[in-house]
Amino acid sequence: MVRRQLALVFLCYSIALPVVAQADDGSGAASPAKTAVVASVERHRGELAELADEIWTYAETALRETGSAALLADYAEVQGFEVERGVAGMPTAFVASFGRGRPVIGIMGEYDALPGISQKARPAKEAFVEGGAGHGCGHNLFGPGSLGAAVAIKELIEAGELEGTIRFYGTPAEESVGGKLYMVRDGLFDDVDVALAWHPSDKNQADTQSSQALVDFEVEFSGKAAHAAYDPWNGRSAVDGAELFTHAMNLMREHVRPSVRMHYAITHGGIVPNVVPEYARVWAWLRDTKHESVDELLERVERIVEGVALATGTEATLTVQSGDYEMLPNIQGARLIHANMSWLGPLEFTEEEQEFARTIQRATGVEEKGLSGAVEALDEDPGPPEGGSTDVADVSWKVPTLHLSATTAAAGAPWHAWPVVATGGMSIGHKGMTWAAKALAATMVDLFEDAAAREAVRAEFDTKTAGKTYKAYIPGGPPPVPAD
Repeated sequence: MVRRQLALVFLCYSIALPVVAQADDGSGAASPAKTAVVASVERHRGELAELADEIWTYAETALRETGSAALLADYAEVQGFEVERGVAGMPTAFVASFGRGRPVIGIMGEYDALPGISQKARPAKEAFVEGGAGHGCGHNLFGPGSLGAAVAIKELIEAGELEGTIRFYGTPAEESVGGKLYMVRDGLFDDVDVALAWHPSDKNQADTQSSQALVDFEVEFSGKAAHAAYDPWNGRSAVDGAELFTHAMNLMREHVRPSVRMHYAITHGGIVPNVVPEYARVWAWLRDTKHESVDELLERVERIVEGVALATGTEATLTVQSGDYEMLPNIQGARLIHANMSWLGPLEFTEEEQEFARTIQRATGVEEKGLSGAVEALDEDPGPPEGGSTDVADVSWKVPTLHLSATTAAAGAPWHAWPVVATGGMSIGHKGMTWAAKALAATMVDLFEDAAAREAVRAEFDTKTAGKTYKAYIPGGPPPVPAD
């Protein structure tokens, strides 16, 4: 594997195997299987860091993650998994399986980057590739960390210590498009008993808070070109349509719930000033805490589009491209995760790593708190989501889904921005990823060994989904794989 040279890399790991006396069952002795999976992750730690670093270097955006997906799929094959590539119509999606029979435990991994936020692994803003993409949400860590946990479970199944099937889902395009929606639609999660995922964060916690539901749509306006000075009365401006539409959306902000978020970008707004533009396009997202509310908002926007077309003499088309449901948290599963995180104990960072984080915090104007390694208390009543959406949520409507967060970034520093790219490309990110892999693997041991735990997780899921029908926010047809 290619190993890049970083200006500031701290490779002195301080993650140790958990103290046996801190067993989550209170018996004073760690489960042999849990000790084994933690040891496996520790053994593969260097390989996982190399995978994360190489994906960090690739920094490939939605459905273009060719190198990143191949890297993870190849590694899974080397570890003995059976790998099916190009699933659900996406060349960068794959499923890696090992074992047979039930239970079937799935774990998800992401690896797509965000455009325009390339950054070196340094605590000051400096592009790694000028104008390039960067992992501002830590997905270079997400995929390898989850795969590391899957490998640890695979080794126990292979040794005859666990029975069932472990399945790793390589899921592309979380930041845009929503690759998991197409994988759910194609039935790839239909036989899964429980699914797990994690996400890089600035804290360690078993996640019990939901996420925002979202619909992603595009509005296109078609007008009539004319000379902007000689005979503008013969023209009908598509840009007038785009401007009136965004103005109407902004007026709508006063008359929606405080939890609603609306954002847009004008992706095509004419070419030259002296031609009445005949085409314009707006890309927009609507979010709220529940998908039912998002559906209502979309109906209102559809009526706005109709009115704008009448007012400007243009033709308008609204096309839903994708979207996410809200996450269905599973408290029974969160209790399992929290117990295993507590058993592992806090993440420990060196003084050099803390100073790296504090330098980022000074640069971004947030409190200089450094890195949080503590395990947060389990919050079984966290209130409404703070913001953000994920296609993991759509999986959570299909199969019980357990989720955790692990510290890979400076506390309070902005996400989808250069600080997270920086910490994700060095030892801070590596440590959080390794710790997350151990917590996930230990939790999967519980799910494989304890039928009652699986049944409790499933019972909560069944209660929350009773009488509800899931319908993905994706159009018919194949995923929008780029032609290039």
